[in-house]
Amino acid sequence: MKSGLSFLIAAKRCEIAELQALALTSALVNVTGRLVHGLQRERGLSNLYLGSNGALFAPERLAQIGECETSEAHLRACLESLDTESVIVGNGARLFSRIAYVLHGLDALPGLRAQVAQQRWTARKTTEAYVRLITGLLAVVFEAADSATDPEISRLLVARFNFMQGKEFAGQERAVGSALYASGHAEASEQQRLLHLIESQERCLRMFTEFSSAGLGALWAQSQPSSTQAELERMRRVLCTAANGAILDASQSTTWFACCSQRIDRMKWLEDQLAHDLLRECETKIAAAQNDLQAFTALSTSASGEEDALSFFKESPLPDHAVSLTNDGVAATPTPPLQGYGPHLERSILELVQAQARRLQSMGDELDSVRASLNDRKLVERAKGLLMAHRQLSEEEAHKAMRQMAMNQSRRLVEVAEAVLAVADVLPERRH
Repeated sequence: MKSGLSFLIAAKRCEIAELQALALTSALVNVTGRLVHGLQRERGLSNLYLGSNGALFAPERLAQIGECETSEAHLRACLESLDTESVIVGNGARLFSRIAYVLHGLDALPGLRAQVAQQRWTARKTTEAYVRLITGLLAVVFEAADSATDPEISRLLVARFNFMQGKEFAGQERAVGSALYASGHAEASEQQRLLHLIESQERCLRMFTEFSSAGLGALWAQSQPSSTQAELERMRRVLCTAANGAILDASQSTTWFACCSQRIDRMKWLEDQLAHDLLRECETKIAAAQNDLQAFTALSTSASGEEDALSFFKESPLPDHAVSLTNDGVAATPTPPLQGYGPHLERSILELVQAQARRLQSMGDELDSVRASLNDRKLVERAKGLLMAHRQLSEEEAHKAMRQMAMNQSRRLVEVAEAVLAVADVLPERRH
């Protein structure tokens, strides 16, 4: 007959398997991050190329495409290592669906590059195409964060997702500004888009600071050279305050691209630090869990005699999360813990079980708080999509409308999102 210790050992083996799966997921996130960074730069160079009618950055764009193809090959190899046969995969349905979408986008990437090379697409259309692919890659990171079962690793994944999302908004800002400067004239709709992207960056970076370690948050604050930040702010003001149709100095397009790239490259450096911390946390937790498993296994082979079942009821306290009532409905007072199988054992099996139960309860509570931020984000994105579909709004217009509703009603953005989704069933079907 299997004992309680047998199931405790089985639980520890499950924990190790989950941590090893998280380590593989973290490796996937790292490879995805490298490809995202490359595609962000390729997008900016493509906009400079298109905005200048093919006069600027043609060789640099081709060189960047080569780097992206190498990163893409690494990502595809990483995806090959994922277990797609087992149905017992945390968050597997959504994660695999996101991956399928990304692979479809990567298959279409050569066609996009051909359209840019032949200057058949506008900078705006090209930017939107790259955004769709990069958004799909970031969705893979989001699902990886949502599937984490360890709170510390989950926090690091959530911090990294928000930082990568903020970096993507910074990349979009670089691309939009590059096209504006290279075209030589201001455009009101693109100026509004820039303002939205700047605000979105700040929102994501605040979330990153909340979920990252204090050291990484401080490192980010110190990592931006003041001269680079001052130059970026100056060029932002020129772009965002120019009258619609006003002349812009096209020669400043290379300065803008270089300034934005310095900032984004610093963000990539910090993203690599996050990747290092994530893998180190996985390795540390796997090693600790394996040590526990060895100790439990040794305890199983050294324990002699049978457990006195009656002593469980007479002497052992209930786990912290349990409730015990006497016949009078008054909580019973816990008594000292069971002393174990024999005098040669320093800890009893029951104490191990109780310690494990308390640890899992604590982990569950912390994990719930971390996932709350992801759930809030899901609600906001769903509500934004609903407004975009039924009111024919762009993504930034939908976000601005929800934010205005939140300010007018003195409510949180997620509460507005819940209210929008609550009326989804009564909205008329969208006609095509």
